Amino acid sequence: MSTEAPAAKRDRTHYLYIAVIVAVVLGIAVGILFPALGKELKPLGTGFVNLIKMMISPIIFCTIALGVGSVAKAAKVGRVGGLALGYFLVMSTVALVIGLVVGNILQPGSGLHLTPEIAEKGQDQIAKTEGTVEFLLGIIPKTLVSAFTEGEVLQTLLVALLAGFALQKLGTKGEPIRRGIEHIQRLVFRILAMIMWAAPIGAFGAIAAVVGETGWKALQSLAVIMLGFYITCALFVFVVLGLILGLLARVNIFKLLKYLGREFLLILSTSSSESALPRLIAKMEHAGVSKPVVGITVPTGYSFNLDGTAIYLTMASIFIADALDKPLTIGEQISLLVFMIIASKGAAGVTGAGLATLAGGLQSHRPELVDGVGFIVGIDRFMSEARALTNFAGNAVATVLIGTWTKEIDREQLDRTLSGRSPFDEATLLDEHAESGRKET
Repeated sequence: MSTEAPAAKRDRTHYLYIAVIVAVVLGIAVGILFPALGKELKPLGTGFVNLIKMMISPIIFCTIALGVGSVAKAAKVGRVGGLALGYFLVMSTVALVIGLVVGNILQPGSGLHLTPEIAEKGQDQIAKTEGTVEFLLGIIPKTLVSAFTEGEVLQTLLVALLAGFALQKLGTKGEPIRRGIEHIQRLVFRILAMIMWAAPIGAFGAIAAVVGETGWKALQSLAVIMLGFYITCALFVFVVLGLILGLLARVNIFKLLKYLGREFLLILSTSSSESALPRLIAKMEHAGVSKPVVGITVPTGYSFNLDGTAIYLTMASIFIADALDKPLTIGEQISLLVFMIIASKGAAGVTGAGLATLAGGLQSHRPELVDGVGFIVGIDRFMSEARALTNFAGNAVATVLIGTWTKEIDREQLDRTLSGRSPFDEATLLDEHAESGRKET
């Protein structure tokens, strides 16, 4: 009797995502036919992404504080976090190696001649980077609430972990606080569901702007690196991640990605995996992964598990070096790219973060190559989409794997969800019926 209402609500959201597809097509058409108008529509896309971003800090706080606060032993949090960081380090290394191999095989920059006017744009990206020490100190917020007002993911993560551990120490006295956070979480997810109805407008403005700025001619000479990068990301997701997920968790990668299909469409239209972070948290919990595992793995993965960014950094570096006729030696490639993957931590899949990291890495190792960053500025948005999709897929796979290794996953619920027998409630973005059963985890 109660299953009919959610089905009707899901039908409505189905039309919403059809509208997103239509908006993307219209945006491409406007960008090609009326490029000047397309550029003026950029604020629509920016505004939508900003609406999503303003919800990330409260969602992360509620999810992690509730997840950690409901765990009986603090040691479990450390075990989950340690496994997650170890896995992220291994997969980032694998992604680096794959990008390095493909980049050296394709040599996409060979034969190109960069003009000073185009190249000098790369210098603008250097100021946007920060060193390792600054990054580590930046994890600590200025005040307890500044993490929420400044929208810093890692700062919010730190505050949420502290709040979760504090709830553990409070015991039964902290139960009213935990229930209060649960009510706030319901409110936050309801607001997010309302914001999602603006997705077609945001997608239309974002796509129209990027096509209007670059046009099709700008893509022709860069087709090799774009195509190679997309193929490499696809191979990484379906072959590498697919094999790992199938062998270690007995989960079909295609079923998992189909379950997250709407999130991939949202990322494709906004070019930022951050826009789908709240929905990934909600969907992974609905799929049967426990709150502590989801609350720790997903936000941490958004800062430390950037597989797509790792592939991008390797291929883009080789492309720029070849285009400037200053190829990198194998030793230089390894040194440079290890530095950049460390520097990329905290980028969280935000559009343009990869470009800034690339410029900062080149500046620190081979300053004469920074000028070449300007040549890929025009297509960075398109490559950012593949980066974001790959990062998102990697984090979804990591969540299932960590849940499997820690035995914090309901296999029956996972099977029901991936087979379509337990559909996700798009209206509330919350798994109400399963929450009570997972609080004692």
